[in-house]
Amino acid sequence: MAGVTDAAYRQIIKRLAPEVVVYSEFLSTDAIHYGAKKTMKMLHFDPALEHPFIVQIFGKKPEHFLSAAKVVEEMGADGIDINMGCPAAKVVSSCHGSALIRDPVLASELVRATKEAVRIPVSVKTRLGWESPDTLIPFCRALVDAGIDALAIHGRTYKEQYSGCAHWEPMYALKDVISVPVIGNGDILTAQDALEKIGNLDGVMVGRGTFGNPWVMRDICDAFASHALSMPTRDRLTFAQKVPLILEHCALAIELKGEERGMLEMRKHLASYVKGIEGARELRAQLVRVETLAEAEKLLGEY
Repeated sequence: MAGVTDAAYRQIIKRLAPEVVVYSEFLSTDAIHYGAKKTMKMLHFDPALEHPFIVQIFGKKPEHFLSAAKVVEEMGADGIDINMGCPAAKVVSSCHGSALIRDPVLASELVRATKEAVRIPVSVKTRLGWESPDTLIPFCRALVDAGIDALAIHGRTYKEQYSGCAHWEPMYALKDVISVPVIGNGDILTAQDALEKIGNLDGVMVGRGTFGNPWVMRDICDAFASHALSMPTRDRLTFAQKVPLILEHCALAIELKGEERGMLEMRKHLASYVKGIEGARELRAQLVRVETLAEAEKLLGEY
């Protein structure tokens, strides 16, 4: 979710579903350790609007995890999540992200260093394994022994990247044999997906399924409440009903980053928001060139 889950996006999600726990974009422990200006700015969050807020970090140097974790705790975050699942080539080639699946000793050392530094909870986001799920349970047991407080598992191996369907059965098997909370991730696109896939897990994590559809988080919360309490769920929104929130998202991005940067970064969101609607191709071609909020308002208003 790098380049997506910035403060503006998180705050939009929280407006729709206050119950949701939001995560930062994943941030380099090396950059935090050295106080890199861009990364420190990305750590910004609004305590009044974003709690519970988790900062996701990545890296490979235990001493940098220790110092970065202290910075995260001091800024008021509710927890730290260590990324051991990103399959991007440039991340893995640096022995970050998914590469740690092949080095459980170093992975455990990073957990211990982070836990030593802070009192807030520390979790790990990882994948089923490198080539197969056979290593999932021993890998996660090592992390639990190192002191991890929770695990989030994406239901694909590193080799699978994002192809095919996510496999949830290995996550259920993992939950049966470890004591910490396990959160499932992968192919949650609707509230029904969440209800069907949660099984014996402690929660679901939604990433790409929110692209262009942050309302799915509200739908999921409603679905779990309805499932437990027999409450009615909300009617599906039309695109016209979604436009006010889309423009709120634009305005919030501008407030936090200025109009030039804010609207530049909003282009990818605008392209996702119109996916599937009639005339999406033509509208998207215009929206990915907008430079001001007024331009976005005009295009969406005319549509």
